[in-house]
Amino acid sequence: MQRIINFILSYRNAFLYGLLMVISLALTIRSHSYHQSKFFNSSKWISGNIYGTAANISSYFSLREENQRLVTENEALRRLLFNYGKVSLEKKQDSSNLALTYEVISADVVKNSFSSPRNYLTINKGSNDGIEQDMGVITTSGILGIVENTSTHFSTVQSVLNTKSNINAKIKNTDYFGSLTWNVGDYNVVQLVDIPRLVPLVVGDTIVTGAMSSIFPENIPIGIIKRYDLDNSKSFYNIDVELFNDMANIKNVYLITNKYKEEIRELQAQTEDE
Repeated sequence: MQRIINFILSYRNAFLYGLLMVISLALTIRSHSYHQSKFFNSSKWISGNIYGTAANISSYFSLREENQRLVTENEALRRLLFNYGKVSLEKKQDSSNLALTYEVISADVVKNSFSSPRNYLTINKGSNDGIEQDMGVITTSGILGIVENTSTHFSTVQSVLNTKSNINAKIKNTDYFGSLTWNVGDYNVVQLVDIPRLVPLVVGDTIVTGAMSSIFPENIPIGIIKRYDLDNSKSFYNIDVELFNDMANIKNVYLITNKYKEEIRELQAQTEDE
């Protein structure tokens, strides 16, 4: 206590000067309208900046929660899209009363490779979350790969950047199908093969998933035609497809499962054995 008193006594002149300055400023502001206007405008500017900074800090620390909310919302919207196409808001359809063909689950990528011949991703969802082998994996931009293996809490995904990958794809708004592969070249470019020479192609045409797969719904974006040439010996095009996904920067993904996948496969196997 004595130290505080000694401190005040040591700087009494400074404290007195400050007190008198505050009193003089208060009297000046009260007696002149111009000074009042300037003071209140300045105080509003200062308080506005303080509140704005506080809001920005609060928003920064809530980004994770906001991102998770958006991921969950996108998950629900994609479920509607894959199952019912364009939902009419006027009809106010209740999705809970409709039979689901596709289920959608969101997940985060914890590891991603894109520079080896056989690239894989690891995600933070596993069998406990309903993840199974051969589920399709996409992002908000396009197709990503297929679930290869699962553990209790994690799963590995075979990337489209994998020499073993072979996915049914087509040219958008046509019925011309081919197979999507990768030649271990550019990590943002894959190849579409088995498209016959009679098909009219244009650089920039969009490539999407085909309807010949029980893994992916039809018309999920893949990329655009970057270049193509004709294999005269086989009468098929060699097509380079530039992916919509930035394969070096993948964070949030969505997994798709077809409710009738096993039934379709069993029927196809039965038919082939006859």
